[in-house]
Amino acid sequence: MERMSVTEVCAGIQLPGHLHTPESLQYAQDFHFKEGDVVIVTYPKSGTTWMQEILTLIYSQGDTEIAMTVPNWERAPWLEHIYFKDTLKEGEGPRIITTHLPSNILAPALQNSKAKVIYVARNPKDVAVSFYYFHKMAKFLPDFNTFSEFLDVFLEGKVHYGSWFDHVKGWYRQKNNMDFFYITYEDLQKDLRRSIKKLCGFLGCPMYTEEVDKVECHCRFPEMSQNVMVNYMLIPKEIMNHDQSKFMRKGIVGDWKQHMTPEQSDAFDKTFQEKMSGCNLQFLWNLD
Repeated sequence: MERMSVTEVCAGIQLPGHLHTPESLQYAQDFHFKEGDVVIVTYPKSGTTWMQEILTLIYSQGDTEIAMTVPNWERAPWLEHIYFKDTLKEGEGPRIITTHLPSNILAPALQNSKAKVIYVARNPKDVAVSFYYFHKMAKFLPDFNTFSEFLDVFLEGKVHYGSWFDHVKGWYRQKNNMDFFYITYEDLQKDLRRSIKKLCGFLGCPMYTEEVDKVECHCRFPEMSQNVMVNYMLIPKEIMNHDQSKFMRKGIVGDWKQHMTPEQSDAFDKTFQEKMSGCNLQFLWNLD
């Protein structure tokens, strides 16, 4: 419940002080990655929890016990969070580490390591909608009166965690500088099984068909959303108020169409074209 109204600034990006301190952010920048580490990198609300769960199940060969008994923030702790150094466990198997930090802060350390980096991106219209609802329920983030108000700030890149455009472009430019795997939220939605198999190949972690079956079954949205080790229902209401919005709300592609006016969508498209000029990344805006 501490530092709920505090804002930290790192490399010009605002971060919630409830989760970050100058010391924790410096620790993240100085962190020594080891061979075997697997780092999940995302902009908020882009499929982070989903990837944490998938990797948990891959490394347990489809056994759901850990996923059903250990909170995901202990299984795949956040590098920049206050609790990280007290949570990261040394033991058998790879260390799964999660981060929202942008490339200009973290990439130098990863370039000089043998860690594997998995970047999950999501189409920014759906990110904006999901992030807005997260602001409604997360008491350590600023509250916005309307989605329209939030959208303007999001497009300006002045929300907590910075610009979506800069985050995605910055990390994608690092793809040849480290052991890097890029996947989208929409890829996971379109063909979860194929995505799991591709991840297994990248991780050098082959699985039998029956094991892939278990990973696929457990990592579907309806199952994950009911798992209290994943859906953040263990967090006190004073920090995350699920009466305002669920942490795992819909898990679909194209929800932005229910929230943006045609004018807002057109303005978003214009900003997207400007900000992503020179970047060849393509995004699916719906799965229809």
